[in-house]
Amino acid sequence: MVETRPPANPLFLRDEELRQGIELMFYAYRDFTFEADQQLKHYKLGRAHHRALYFIGRHPGQTVGHLLGILKVTKQSISRVLKDLIEQEYVEQKSGARDRRERRLFLTERGEKLERDLTDRQSQRFARAYRETGAEAVEGFRKVLLGLLDPTERGHVDKRVRSGGR
Repeated sequence: MVETRPPANPLFLRDEELRQGIELMFYAYRDFTFEADQQLKHYKLGRAHHRALYFIGRHPGQTVGHLLGILKVTKQSISRVLKDLIEQEYVEQKSGARDRRERRLFLTERGEKLERDLTDRQSQRFARAYRETGAEAVEGFRKVLLGLLDPTERGHVDKRVRSGGR
């Protein structure tokens, strides 16, 4: 079980409290990504590929431009990632129904399997943490994560996440 501490000092915005939060975030991210990173090495893929796989799977049929907006990367960067994923048959591009110039992105069956394998490992880690901390902590964590987002994106992201990515 996760160690429970007394509630944070009411002066939770003190430098030390903020630094502890940042440090814990770095450690959590390290462990959250470690298993997926190890698995991705076998496929000669990296975290950028993983993020693209995840969001293409979460939002099938989205445009390249939409993926750019989600990932906040350059066109050059996403082009390299998509080139790798398409060449290795994890992702396929289809022209838009109304606008043939649109490039819509979908996971192939092979891409769905890889994305599911990567996400299942991370889901297990989240499930364990959620079980150990309880519903109130889960909701608090959700609020903190939303609070870390740029204020202009919070409502949009929260809505998309709650709707299952649609």
